[in-house]
Amino acid sequence: MAIEKTSLIIKGGHLIDPGSGLNETKDILIEDGRISAIDKPGSIPANRAAKSIDAKGKWVVPGLIDVHVHLREPGFEYKETISTGTQAAIAGGFTSVACMANTQPVNDSRHVTAFIRERAKSHAACRVFPIGAVSRGLRGEELAEIGGMVEEGAVAISDDGMPVMNSYLMRKAMDYARAFSIPVISHAEDLNLVGKGVMNEGIHSTRLGLRGIPAASEEILVAREVALARLTGCRVHIAHLSTQVGIEHVRRAKEEGLHITAEVTPHHLTLNDSHLESYDTCLKMAPPLRSEVDVAAVTEALATGVIDMIATDHAPHGLIDKAVEFDHAVCGVLGLQTAVGVTLDLVKSGKISPLRWVESLTYLPAKLINVPHGTLAIGADADITLIDPELKWKWSEEDNRSKSANSPFQNREFTGKATHTVLGGQIVYG
Repeated sequence: MAIEKTSLIIKGGHLIDPGSGLNETKDILIEDGRISAIDKPGSIPANRAAKSIDAKGKWVVPGLIDVHVHLREPGFEYKETISTGTQAAIAGGFTSVACMANTQPVNDSRHVTAFIRERAKSHAACRVFPIGAVSRGLRGEELAEIGGMVEEGAVAISDDGMPVMNSYLMRKAMDYARAFSIPVISHAEDLNLVGKGVMNEGIHSTRLGLRGIPAASEEILVAREVALARLTGCRVHIAHLSTQVGIEHVRRAKEEGLHITAEVTPHHLTLNDSHLESYDTCLKMAPPLRSEVDVAAVTEALATGVIDMIATDHAPHGLIDKAVEFDHAVCGVLGLQTAVGVTLDLVKSGKISPLRWVESLTYLPAKLINVPHGTLAIGADADITLIDPELKWKWSEEDNRSKSANSPFQNREFTGKATHTVLGGQIVYG
């Protein structure tokens, strides 16, 4: 990923940057790939930059960061590649993504981490930060090569997609992660309770004749991770939190002062288990879509900061993975290009403030994986996203930059979209 350094002025946009406290209309000057000046509109001479963007009526925010993406390369290139996945990212306003380890081979050694890093240098449209595996082969039996992966650029470890059921192994992973100053990201589902379930257990699973997955499957593993975080002092991040009781575990852990963070996906914020009446396999995911009560709980938790951030869990799958009976379909949905449109509805309805929304997609994700992005501070890399909060658009197959098409939001109309994505001062989308 070569970034051309140039000069650019972004004029008259409303800057929202929780990291530096900005929340007002300003001009931004970018020189040599970094933010060099921020001033009132019209104060920066036009001749200081080779290019300009008129941002009137738009939000100017730090480049969006997604800490939970599946880029599928190496091994599953028929679903997605680093190239296509990051093209989808910049089209959705994301300048950085962290990619999960469930590739083939699994990213459980320094060699695979190095491959992903080097592949991203030549093929990625945005910044890519590898997440290494907790266990070899995601089998949950022995630790992966954590130190080697960190040396090659891994920013966290996770067996996402295959929950670590062995508590002793997870304890040791946390010990190592703390030593290397990285977080452990937990896919918190008790596989013994998940069993052969395919959707949330409740009235809708009974009515639809589909095997249910109880909310307790998540609640139990979240409680375990809290206990292990207390034991080890490790930073622990709960992926795709989806249940009311799971939120309470996280809330109490934070009140206790433990190093616990959590994320929620756009689909768990806006869809519930009643939507499965169509048996659309694009709505099959892990954890499953929950009840209306859970959706209200995760929304409130995001608004109040109990849930720290939004992450898409962008999980592309090929036609052969989804065009089957619901019971046999794999879990996962696309998310990078629709995240802004889907979650801005919560801002427009007054459920989440604009500042909190921006924080959940920029500053806090950067803090989790310890990267120097997610801010509009002077001297920072010029990773910037422009958002038109009033732009009406429809998500269609023609817009899709992913290699896969498993989105539950096909042909849905949205209000609010990323119009420009700037990476290191270079306009890469818009």
